[in-house]
Amino acid sequence: MQLFADLNQPANVDANKVEWVASPLAGVERRMLERDGDEVARATSIVRYAPDSFFSPHSHTGGEEYYVLSGVFSDESGDYPAGHYVRNPIGSSHKPFTKSGCEIYVKLRQMQPADQSYVVVDTLTSNTIEVNQVVTLPLHRFEAEEVMIRQLMVGDEYREESMSGLEILILSGKAIIEAEQRNQGHWFRWPAQQSITITAKENLRLLVKKNHLTN
Repeated sequence: MQLFADLNQPANVDANKVEWVASPLAGVERRMLERDGDEVARATSIVRYAPDSFFSPHSHTGGEEYYVLSGVFSDESGDYPAGHYVRNPIGSSHKPFTKSGCEIYVKLRQMQPADQSYVVVDTLTSNTIEVNQVVTLPLHRFEAEEVMIRQLMVGDEYREESMSGLEILILSGKAIIEAEQRNQGHWFRWPAQQSITITAKENLRLLVKKNHLTN
């Protein structure tokens, strides 16, 4: 399956308008944002787990990175309520499940082999800093790659710049991006050397990843 698989091309998807696709496991569905492959794939998705559902034990041959959008996502290491950001590096494994149900934004098989950091951040309680006058919560950095939360108040404007790739997921609020209003759940990917202006139409929370795409 090829869906926005060419990393040299931009992608622009309103996840709220994407159909849910069943996974091989009962109670687990996906909204596919980008994909290169079938069940084993380089993929970015919104995944929905019904209450008391689970996924089979598996290893992360290309790493796994996720943000919990709602509910509580769990595995044998613990429980991760909404707002948690987690990185499981290449070679790690787990058996995920949920008791109450949840939705997560997840990226698979997109890590650099040398990046072996396990990361767990509760983004709703962690302290933020100001970077270029933008409230920022750094989540992870490896070489040039950066992952962070950006927070803007209504009316704020800033430019996000990247030398080698930029991805943004609107976690909450509304924004003007590329002259169009975009709402919670909108996902973007731009290739190298981008400078994007973002204006908050409501208080805005963004998950930003940049300098991570290679040809």
